[in-house]
Formats: sequence, C-alpha cells, structure tokens
Amino acid sequence: MFSIGTLNLDNPFILAPLAGYSDLAFRLQCREFGAGLCFSEMISCHGLHYRQQNTLDLLRTVLTERPVAMQLFGSEPEIMGEAATILSEYPIDCIDINMGCPARKVIKKGAGCYLMKLPTLAAKIIRAVVQGSSLPVTVKFRSGWDHKSITACDFAKMAEDNGAAAITVHARTWSDGFSGTADWRIISQVKQAVSIPVIGNGDVQSHGDGLRMLAETGCDGVMIGRGALGAPWIFSADAPENPSLAFRLAALNRHLALIAQHQPDTPPSQIKNHAGRYFKGVPGGAEIRRQIFSQTSFASLEEVISSYSPVLP
Repeated sequence: MFSIGTLNLDNPFILAPLAGYSDLAFRLQCREFGAGLCFSEMISCHGLHYRQQNTLDLLRTVLTERPVAMQLFGSEPEIMGEAATILSEYPIDCIDINMGCPARKVIKKGAGCYLMKLPTLAAKIIRAVVQGSSLPVTVKFRSGWDHKSITACDFAKMAEDNGAAAITVHARTWSDGFSGTADWRIISQVKQAVSIPVIGNGDVQSHGDGLRMLAETGCDGVMIGRGALGAPWIFSADAPENPSLAFRLAALNRHLALIAQHQPDTPPSQIKNHAGRYFKGVPGGAEIRRQIFSQTSFASLEEVISSYSPVLP
C-alpha cells in the first residue's frame, strides 16, 4: 500500500507504540488481524547504551511478526545514534524516534514532545539516528507544544531534510495530552508540506474511522493506539465493528496463548490490563472485568476466561 524507505507495507493500518501495552504478544495479535506494521513501546537510548536487561527485554521479536519497528527515545544525539546502531543489529525493519510523548517524566528529561520546542536539537538527533542505522528512520511528533505554537508542518519539513523516511503526526498538542478532539486538518497540512509518507494518528476508534482519516487527510497510513487496546480486530476490514462476546473471548484466548508461548514471564497486572479491555461496553462486561482483575495468576485468569465459553451460543 505504501513504502517507508525500503520497507513495503501491505496494509496502511499500523499499531502505535504504547507504553506498557505494545509488547510482543500484543503486536503478534495485531499482525494476525492484519496490521501492516507494529511499533514497540518506547525504548530508552540509555537503557541500550548500558545494556540494561529490562530494556533488552523490550526488543523481543520473532520472524512471524515482521515487519516490526522499534521506537527510541532520548535527548542526546550521540547516545541516540549509538542506540540506533545497536538496534540495527536486531532482526527489525525500522527505527522510530519518539518526539511526541507528553508524559512529564519524559518531558523532564528533554525527550519526547519537549523536542518540538528544540527543533535544532531534534534535527541533530534525527541525523545521528539516520547515520547510526542501516534501517529506515521515522519520527513521531505532535501538532505542536500548545495551540499558540502549531509547528507540525515546519517540524515535518525539518525531519524530512534530516533524513527521516516517513513521519507520524499525532494531531494533538502537548498541552492537549490525550484529551479533546484530534485536529485531522493538521495531518492534511503536513501531507501537503512534505514528500515523504505521512502517517496520521489520533481519534481512530474503528476501522471506519481509519478509512475516513485516509480519505479526509490524504495521509499514507493510519496509526492506531488506544483504539486497538482490547480490539485488535480494528486492523481488519472483515471483522465486525462491535463484535459479539463469543468473538471477543476467542480473540482474548488467542492473545493469552501468544503470551504463554512468547512471554510467560509477563506480570499478571499487565495481562489483566489487556484482558479487561476486551469487554469494554459489552453487556455483562463489567462482571467479567471484575473477575479478571480479582485473579492473581495467569492460570486462574485463563480459567475465568474459559469458564464463559461453554455458555456462549
């Protein structure tokens, strides 16, 4: 459908990097439902520099999930370049630079969306990552710092000029966080400002929303974040928009099987955060979620989920 450098994607719908959620099992689940590309949760350049085990654990991948992209964050060009070189040794297909995270702990380090206030430093980081990597490099950022400084078009051109193969625009400002409505007009403006592929992000809660974003903005790809949590079928044009309980249970069972196969050491709290979301807005879902969150082990969680299956039509 479109290309990021040498990487060809067969579906313009892409899984966003989601801290605490975009692990290997969830990425595989989204790929099975048709996602053209999945991004890892953000990876610290310092964690790679010091070879910290908890950072290296985030790099887990398997052949069946390719293509896959890993997202870096940091504020020091030299260390970001070194981290890109380390990442390039892994069986991955793309490196993304996080310049859009609004979390205060990231902002305090001068990383994430704070770099939109420092475009000269951001340019140095992009150049360092491009020079340090043999893979296509993308950049994810926001509309701007606040509504008085909507700088996405200039920032996008800067990223292109410094070697980015594609960009992702979350159509909210830092000051918005994840509230309010994403302004898709910004995505359209950025698309017209650059010649590299533009991936739109923000307020895609269904496959239909994604198709509408493509049509309204002219963007090349659609990145889906929170809309995919508990709904990995959002990447599929064939899946129902509001699936039955049986469909959701089957999808969750598959997700649990992927966790057992690839990430048996996943903390129960993380598994429950995923599992509970499968039943949001479903009749009887509140009771299922209550039972899910009362479990203390993977085995008991599997037992609770399987207990619902025999009574389904």
